[in-house]
Amino acid sequence: MNRRPLTLIALCCTIALTVVRAADTPPSETSIKQLLEAGQVHKLIDETITQLDSYMKQSMQQVTQGQRITPEIQKDIDRRQTEMMGMIKEVLDWNKLEPVYVRVYQKTFTQGEVDGLTAFYKTPTGQALLTKMSAVMQNMLNEMQQMIQPMMQRVQTCSRRS
Repeated sequence: MNRRPLTLIALCCTIALTVVRAADTPPSETSIKQLLEAGQVHKLIDETITQLDSYMKQSMQQVTQGQRITPEIQKDIDRRQTEMMGMIKEVLDWNKLEPVYVRVYQKTFTQGEVDGLTAFYKTPTGQALLTKMSAVMQNMLNEMQQMIQPMMQRVQTCSRRS
């Protein structure tokens, strides 16, 4: 009996299992960092911080609209906004976030998925998604602002009663 076909089948099964196992392995730190770079995550976080700052300023203007704001009160409002943005920037500091992203991505994605996502972000469609994501975020903030506006008006009304 010729054992060659059986050996070939066994070899193919071994290779197939190795490929399947490799696809299920946790991604390497290096590959995740490549994905984060290709996905421009750092840039997206920076843009989010800028948009949050703008949103906070707009919200405060809406809350104080029509009220007499003395220079001292305005200085206090500005100081608090600056402190709040400082805290947000501290929490969203890339040097602190990158290791978190690596851990979360290693728990969530396989090496094959990370490789596929990295390849996607390098395509024209992936680049279009990345380019337009800040516009999506801005549009979402605008929509949320309109949804929150009635609540802000209620807060303003309650603060006037106090």
